[in-house]
Amino acid sequence: MSGGVWQITFAPVVPWMVLIALGVVALGIVGYSLFRDAGGVSARTIGFAVLLLALANPRHVEERREAETDIALLVVDRTASQAVGERQAQTDAAAQLIRDRLAEDPGIELREIEVSRSSAGFGRDAGGTALLGPLARAAAGIPASRYAGAVVITDGQVHDVPAAAESTVGTTRRESYGETLPDGPLHVLIAGEKDSFDRRILIETVPAYAIVGKPFEITYRVVDSGVTEAAAGDTPLHAELRVDGVLQGRETILNGASGSFEVSVDHAGVSVIEVTTPAAEGELSTINNSAVATVNGVRDRLRVLLVSGQPHAGERTWRNLLKSDPAVDLIHFTILRPPDKSDFTPIRELALITFPTFELFELKLKEFDLVVFDRYVVRFVLSPLYFRNIRDFVTEGGAVMLAVGPEYAGHRSLYDTPLGEIAPARPVGGVIEQPFRPSLTEAGNRHPVTAGLGGRDANWGRWLRQIPVVEESGDVLMRGAEDLPLLVLSRVGEGRIGFLASDQVWLWARDFDGGGPHAELIRRTAHWLMREPALEEESLSAELDGDQIRVTRRTLSEAADSVVMRRPDGVEEILTLEQSDEGRFSASTATDGPGVYRFDDGEYQAHLAVGDVDPVEYRDLRATEEILTPLSVSSGGASMWLNDGVPDLRRPKQGRDMAGRDWIGLRTNESYIVTGLSERPLLPGWLVALLVVGTLMAAWWWESRTGKHP
Repeated sequence: MSGGVWQITFAPVVPWMVLIALGVVALGIVGYSLFRDAGGVSARTIGFAVLLLALANPRHVEERREAETDIALLVVDRTASQAVGERQAQTDAAAQLIRDRLAEDPGIELREIEVSRSSAGFGRDAGGTALLGPLARAAAGIPASRYAGAVVITDGQVHDVPAAAESTVGTTRRESYGETLPDGPLHVLIAGEKDSFDRRILIETVPAYAIVGKPFEITYRVVDSGVTEAAAGDTPLHAELRVDGVLQGRETILNGASGSFEVSVDHAGVSVIEVTTPAAEGELSTINNSAVATVNGVRDRLRVLLVSGQPHAGERTWRNLLKSDPAVDLIHFTILRPPDKSDFTPIRELALITFPTFELFELKLKEFDLVVFDRYVVRFVLSPLYFRNIRDFVTEGGAVMLAVGPEYAGHRSLYDTPLGEIAPARPVGGVIEQPFRPSLTEAGNRHPVTAGLGGRDANWGRWLRQIPVVEESGDVLMRGAEDLPLLVLSRVGEGRIGFLASDQVWLWARDFDGGGPHAELIRRTAHWLMREPALEEESLSAELDGDQIRVTRRTLSEAADSVVMRRPDGVEEILTLEQSDEGRFSASTATDGPGVYRFDDGEYQAHLAVGDVDPVEYRDLRATEEILTPLSVSSGGASMWLNDGVPDLRRPKQGRDMAGRDWIGLRTNESYIVTGLSERPLLPGWLVALLVVGTLMAAWWWESRTGKHP
């Protein structure tokens, strides 16, 4: 829309001070003429006036103007709490109605801002719903003369409102979210029920770290909101504790009271701890009936007992590597007496340090995580009772490693003790004394202990001796001379046992014939025996990579089953795994919000906590007008419930009320831009000359007629 406005302006040809001085002189002359009663005073006065007016140079100025459209903002809350009940439907209907009504008014432009669900628990908006920051940033790009106001459609649960909300309206102060709201009406339309009931559970205290196997305490609280305090306090509520999906405890407490659970984690790394409470009748949503925390499990120093049966060239290989591991607390005993040396001297009289066999293998055996026998020769140091204890130690959850030499094939073999009942390899007699290169088996290429050490094309240094054995249980990961088993790992009952059919690993440590990955091989083997989660050959795991979840199934099989993923909102999805590496099958999927994602392939389960596991967005799901109303009222706007209907939209002029009982207003600013300008003088030169000369001649004529001169 365009139009024109005209006005009269002055562009004096001399400075205003000179013009005023000339006016004073002219006034003096006129006054003197009146005093002398001279003739032609009127004509002279008119002449002076015309001359002064001509010097003031009056001009007719006309502006051509084009009206500017006003700009209004529509902020739509689409965060997680808006998915409760019918809120999203109410929001969509109200937003569409506002769009339709403003589309009929050519004098206003509508700009929309959507605050999406991703802001609840991720990135800079992890503190909950942030509406005011995006509103302020959008308004900052709008000229104040065109800003008509803003309409916010939300459930009222907004988490970036300053403590003193009214102090940020129409000011230059920067508080809380770092921006300032514009000077204009802010209208809030609340989606949801006015009076609602919700039950939620909160984890109050939980440690960030915990020692594996050592109990610790967490405290929690169950709260019913939207019921009277008296009724709520008498309500018994129930809570359950799960660690990585496994139920560990149940309790009954009163509403609002704090409870506690004693918890323990059974593996290193992140464990997902979840406290849940059953749904209540009539509550808004069950999404906050579960509270989640993550605890990083750390192992206390792993205790390893290394028993070297005799001095040999590779005796220190195991000792040096285990001793250099900061996670291992090593106790090492070496039997110095050669196996072929025999007399009746008591063992206690020959020992440099008395071997505390009773304390180690009877009293404190279960305090160790791993027992390593390095070329141990059976004699009278350990009795059959102690070997039975070691066997039971393994079957009940302990671990043993047998690194054997020629003695394993003789009449003093460990296989002839109770340990033979659980040994994964049986000697067949004799010793192979010839060079050979260790190589990985198909299982070895897939097993985490040996996968990646060199692969199928590894060209490791040669070993010179191997004990021929036949595998009886477990997985053969490496083979040696004559394709016989070299490294075997096996599970026995609740425990694990490893077997190395050669005492030549020290040749790799000496870089003989090019050497090999002895350090990594021994480290991985020892840690697999001590249940390092990353080395499990059969496992299901999930990790977050950006906004993608990567699910990995480790297996010794050549195929992997599909995985059922359950998202935090309960929606299930089937993930088809594809081989990504030998022994690894994986799939990726996108996250859709914070919470706990659960994975199950029918045999193994995994849990992954994504984003803020206790998001502010879920702490109170009730719709409310209490948070934004002070800010809205202080801006001249209003807060209204959509359950009462969508209010009418009006366009009041500046200075008028911007809200009523059933309507909200977006300000009409009447702003414009000047598109053209024209001007012309009101007194043309010829007219000025004519008037001045005419008035002077008239004054002269009048004086000559009357004879009165000043």
